Amino acid sequence: MEKKNTPAKAFWLTKDAGLNRILWYLILTALLSAFCFITLHVWLLPYSIAYNETGVMTPGYFLYAAIGILFSTPGPFVAVLIHSLFIERTGLKFMMKGIFRTEKKLRTVIVTGIFCLMALVYALICGTPNGSPWYMFILGLIVMIPFVGIAEETGWRGILQPELDKKLTYPLSVIITAFIWCIWHYSAWIDPTSRHYNDSFIGFAITIFIWSFAMAAIYKATKSVFACAFYHAFIDSIGAVYDWNALFDAFPGSVSVNVFRVVWFGVAIVIWVWGERKEKRITAGG
Repeated sequence: MEKKNTPAKAFWLTKDAGLNRILWYLILTALLSAFCFITLHVWLLPYSIAYNETGVMTPGYFLYAAIGILFSTPGPFVAVLIHSLFIERTGLKFMMKGIFRTEKKLRTVIVTGIFCLMALVYALICGTPNGSPWYMFILGLIVMIPFVGIAEETGWRGILQPELDKKLTYPLSVIITAFIWCIWHYSAWIDPTSRHYNDSFIGFAITIFIWSFAMAAIYKATKSVFACAFYHAFIDSIGAVYDWNALFDAFPGSVSVNVFRVVWFGVAIVIWVWGERKEKRITAGG
């Protein structure tokens, strides 16, 4: 009997595999976040401040940048990787297949495209160009897909959201995911070298709330973690040509910004409900 990709039945695992995944993901993500907070925002922060003021690369700043690249933004990916390799023992190959599995390709392109188009139209109508050429958006997207989209969504929409969705009602599972995702970002608002420093955390929290519903809808309709990662990367790449903070951190925001927020939220709910009905029809028919 082949045992490849079968979760290990170690004594510390609960009988509920879904609950186990949620707990281990949250524990590992919290530990990585604590490590990053202590190293980046306490121990090595003076090196980052000095680099911003002088532009001189020092060993301290190199270490600061290395930890940030390897463990800060990719924390959710690292948490899932540790869980896959050492707790469930399903392996890297199995984990990567889960990230890139896209069964309904046309639906995935259409649904993800709808939300990406909304983000682009929002930037064109409400955004302030920062003077960078548009090809920077393409270059930014290429970089953001692995280092932001996959780095984060492997955890948020790969484990946390779908596992919570099995145990809780739809809005509650998304709200809890949004809350944890939002708190995970909070250290950026107390780091004077971060682009979010002095921005409105309330504005960002509203944005995270809406995006959580949008990505829950994308995942519900497509079952594709990569689709969520692409959308996440697409949004962040807008910051290569527009003032990202003014677009997404503004509070209370202009009338047009808030109209878009409501529309975004409404479209997310409609697509989630549509995906849920499709799922039920398939289940009933199967």
